[in-house]
Amino acid sequence: MKYYVLITALLLSSFSWGQEWTKQYDNYDDFNNGLALVSKAGKKGYVNQQGKLVVPLDYDDAMHFSDGMAAVKKGGKWGFLDSTGKEVIPCQYEDANSFASGLGIVAKNGRFGFVDRTGKLAVPMVYENASCFSEGLAAVCKKGLWGYINTSGDEVIPVKYNYAVSFYQGSAKVLKANGKWYYIDKAGKESLVTD
Repeated sequence: MKYYVLITALLLSSFSWGQEWTKQYDNYDDFNNGLALVSKAGKKGYVNQQGKLVVPLDYDDAMHFSDGMAAVKKGGKWGFLDSTGKEVIPCQYEDANSFASGLGIVAKNGRFGFVDRTGKLAVPMVYENASCFSEGLAAVCKKGLWGYINTSGDEVIPVKYNYAVSFYQGSAKVLKANGKWYYIDKAGKESLVTD
Protein backbone atom coordinates (compact mmCIF):
# COMPACT_ATOMS: atom_id res chain seq x y z
CA MET A 1 0.00 0.00 0.00
CA LYS A 2 2.86 2.41 0.85
CA TYR A 3 4.42 1.68 -2.54
CA TYR A 4 1.11 2.50 -4.30
CA VAL A 5 0.73 5.79 -2.37
CA LEU A 6 4.35 6.77 -3.19
CA ILE A 7 3.90 6.04 -6.91
CA THR A 8 0.62 7.96 -7.00
CA ALA A 9 2.21 10.95 -5.24
CA LEU A 10 5.15 10.92 -7.70
CA LEU A 11 2.83 10.73 -10.71
CA LEU A 12 0.66 13.57 -9.43
CA SER A 13 3.64 15.78 -8.66
CA SER A 14 5.23 15.12 -12.06
CA PHE A 15 1.90 15.81 -13.77
CA SER A 16 1.45 19.11 -11.95
CA TRP A 17 5.07 20.03 -12.67
CA GLY A 18 4.59 19.08 -16.32
CA GLN A 19 1.58 21.36 -16.59
CA GLU A 20 3.21 24.26 -14.74
CA TRP A 21 3.88 26.06 -18.03
CA THR A 22 0.12 26.56 -18.57
CA LYS A 23 0.00 29.18 -15.80
CA GLN A 24 2.01 31.68 -17.84
CA TYR A 25 -0.64 31.92 -20.58
CA ASP A 26 -4.15 33.37 -20.66
CA ASN A 27 -5.40 30.41 -22.74
CA TYR A 28 -4.00 27.18 -24.12
CA ASP A 29 -5.48 24.47 -26.33
CA ASP A 30 -4.92 20.78 -26.87
CA PHE A 31 -1.85 19.52 -28.69
CA ASN A 32 -2.11 18.87 -32.40
CA ASN A 33 0.89 17.91 -34.55
CA GLY A 34 2.98 18.13 -31.35
CA LEU A 35 2.17 21.80 -30.75
CA ALA A 36 -0.49 23.58 -28.69
CA LEU A 37 -1.89 27.02 -29.44
CA VAL A 38 -1.35 29.46 -26.55
CA SER A 39 -2.26 33.11 -26.01
CA LYS A 40 -1.21 35.92 -23.71
CA ALA A 41 -2.23 39.58 -23.75
CA GLY A 42 -4.04 39.13 -27.07
CA LYS A 43 -1.09 37.55 -28.90
CA LYS A 44 -0.86 33.91 -29.99
CA GLY A 45 1.92 31.38 -30.47
CA TYR A 46 2.60 27.66 -30.01
CA VAL A 47 4.35 25.53 -27.38
CA ASN A 48 5.76 22.02 -27.64
CA GLN A 49 4.74 19.17 -25.34
CA GLN A 50 7.31 20.24 -22.77
CA GLY A 51 5.69 23.69 -22.61
CA LYS A 52 8.58 25.41 -24.42
CA LEU A 53 7.49 28.29 -26.64
CA VAL A 54 8.54 27.28 -30.17
CA VAL A 55 6.48 29.83 -32.10
CA PRO A 56 6.71 33.27 -30.46
CA LEU A 57 3.59 35.14 -29.36
CA ASP A 58 3.75 37.26 -32.53
CA TYR A 59 0.34 36.53 -34.03
CA ASP A 60 -2.94 38.43 -33.69
CA ASP A 61 -4.92 35.27 -34.39
CA ALA A 62 -4.14 31.62 -35.09
CA MET A 63 -5.86 28.30 -35.71
CA HIS A 64 -5.17 24.73 -34.68
CA PHE A 65 -2.93 22.60 -36.84
CA SER A 66 -4.78 20.64 -39.48
CA ASP A 67 -3.14 18.45 -42.09
CA GLY A 68 0.27 19.60 -40.78
CA MET A 69 -0.41 23.32 -41.28
CA ALA A 70 -1.86 26.15 -39.17
CA ALA A 71 -3.34 29.45 -40.35
CA VAL A 72 -1.91 32.49 -38.54
CA LYS A 73 -2.71 36.22 -38.71
CA LYS A 74 -0.27 39.09 -38.35
CA GLY A 75 -0.72 42.72 -39.36
CA GLY A 76 -4.26 42.04 -40.56
CA LYS A 77 -3.14 39.34 -43.04
CA TRP A 78 -3.21 35.54 -42.92
CA GLY A 79 -0.55 32.97 -43.77
CA PHE A 80 0.46 29.45 -42.68
CA LEU A 81 2.96 27.69 -40.45
CA ASP A 82 4.17 24.14 -40.99
CA SER A 83 4.31 21.58 -38.16
CA THR A 84 7.83 22.71 -37.20
CA GLY A 85 6.45 26.19 -36.48
CA LYS A 86 8.10 27.77 -39.53
CA GLU A 87 6.06 30.36 -41.46
CA VAL A 88 6.06 28.72 -44.90
CA ILE A 89 3.30 30.79 -46.51
CA PRO A 90 3.73 34.50 -45.68
CA CYS A 91 0.90 36.48 -44.09
CA GLN A 92 -0.54 38.05 -47.24
CA TYR A 93 -4.18 36.96 -47.44
CA GLU A 94 -7.26 38.77 -46.14
CA ASP A 95 -8.70 35.44 -44.95
CA ALA A 96 -7.58 31.84 -44.57
CA ASN A 97 -8.82 28.56 -43.17
CA SER A 98 -7.51 25.14 -42.32
CA PHE A 99 -5.63 22.77 -44.59
CA ALA A 100 -7.21 19.48 -45.61
CA SER A 101 -6.28 17.09 -48.43
CA GLY A 102 -3.06 19.10 -48.87
CA LEU A 103 -4.84 22.39 -49.64
CA GLY A 104 -5.70 25.45 -47.54
CA ILE A 105 -8.38 28.08 -48.13
CA VAL A 106 -7.18 31.63 -48.81
CA ALA A 107 -8.91 34.84 -49.90
CA LYS A 108 -7.94 38.10 -51.57
CA ASN A 109 -10.21 40.85 -52.83
CA GLY A 110 -13.26 39.01 -51.50
CA ARG A 111 -12.55 35.88 -53.57
CA PHE A 112 -11.62 32.44 -52.22
CA GLY A 113 -9.30 29.79 -53.62
CA PHE A 114 -6.87 27.14 -52.35
CA VAL A 115 -3.09 27.01 -51.98
CA ASP A 116 -0.80 24.00 -51.63
CA ARG A 117 1.83 23.56 -48.88
CA THR A 118 4.36 25.67 -50.79
CA GLY A 119 1.94 28.59 -51.15
CA LYS A 120 1.31 27.97 -54.85
CA LEU A 121 -2.27 28.68 -55.90
CA ALA A 122 -3.77 25.26 -56.66
CA VAL A 123 -7.40 26.35 -57.18
CA PRO A 124 -7.96 29.88 -58.54
CA MET A 125 -9.58 32.57 -56.35
CA VAL A 126 -12.91 32.69 -58.15
CA TYR A 127 -15.30 31.75 -55.34
CA GLU A 128 -17.42 33.96 -53.08
CA ASN A 129 -17.01 31.44 -50.27
CA ALA A 130 -15.56 27.98 -49.70
CA SER A 131 -15.32 25.27 -47.07
CA CYS A 132 -12.36 23.05 -46.26
CA PHE A 133 -11.91 19.82 -48.18
CA SER A 134 -13.62 16.83 -46.61
CA GLU A 135 -13.46 13.37 -48.13
CA GLY A 136 -11.73 14.87 -51.19
CA LEU A 137 -14.42 17.47 -51.97
CA ALA A 138 -14.92 21.10 -50.94
CA ALA A 139 -18.16 23.06 -51.02
CA VAL A 140 -17.73 26.31 -52.98
CA CYS A 141 -20.01 29.25 -53.70
CA LYS A 142 -20.28 31.15 -57.01
CA LYS A 143 -22.96 33.74 -57.85
CA GLY A 144 -24.75 32.89 -54.59
CA LEU A 145 -25.03 29.17 -55.35
CA TRP A 146 -23.09 26.21 -53.94
CA GLY A 147 -21.56 23.07 -55.42
CA TYR A 148 -18.46 20.92 -54.94
CA ILE A 149 -14.97 20.78 -56.41
CA ASN A 150 -12.23 18.16 -56.14
CA THR A 151 -8.60 18.88 -55.19
CA SER A 152 -7.77 19.56 -58.86
CA GLY A 153 -10.34 22.37 -58.85
CA ASP A 154 -12.75 20.51 -61.11
CA GLU A 155 -16.44 21.12 -60.44
CA VAL A 156 -17.68 17.59 -59.74
CA ILE A 157 -21.13 18.48 -58.37
CA PRO A 158 -22.67 21.50 -60.14
CA VAL A 159 -22.94 24.88 -58.43
CA LYS A 160 -26.73 24.97 -58.12
CA TYR A 161 -27.65 24.73 -54.43
CA ASN A 162 -28.71 27.53 -52.08
CA TYR A 163 -26.34 26.10 -49.46
CA ALA A 164 -24.03 23.11 -49.13
CA VAL A 165 -22.39 21.44 -46.12
CA SER A 166 -19.12 19.47 -46.06
CA PHE A 167 -19.14 15.74 -46.79
CA TYR A 168 -19.18 13.35 -43.85
CA GLN A 169 -19.22 9.56 -44.16
CA GLY A 170 -19.98 9.69 -47.88
CA SER A 171 -22.78 12.23 -47.95
CA ALA A 172 -23.48 15.93 -47.45
CA LYS A 173 -26.56 18.07 -46.90
CA VAL A 174 -27.60 20.61 -49.53
CA LEU A 175 -30.41 23.16 -49.55
CA LYS A 176 -32.39 23.58 -52.76
CA ALA A 177 -34.35 26.61 -53.97
CA ASN A 178 -37.57 24.87 -52.88
CA GLY A 179 -36.43 25.35 -49.25
CA LYS A 180 -35.93 21.62 -48.68
CA TRP A 181 -32.76 19.87 -47.52
CA TYR A 182 -31.40 16.86 -49.37
CA TYR A 183 -28.61 14.38 -48.74
CA ILE A 184 -26.26 14.15 -51.67
CA ASP A 185 -23.66 11.49 -52.42
CA LYS A 186 -20.36 12.05 -54.23
CA ALA A 187 -21.97 11.20 -57.56
CA GLY A 188 -24.53 13.99 -57.01
CA LYS A 189 -27.48 11.67 -56.31
CA GLU A 190 -30.01 13.39 -54.04
CA SER A 191 -32.43 12.04 -51.44
CA LEU A 192 -34.82 14.18 -49.41
CA VAL A 193 -33.92 14.70 -45.74
CA THR A 194 -36.85 13.32 -43.76
CA ASP A 195 -35.52 13.34 -40.17
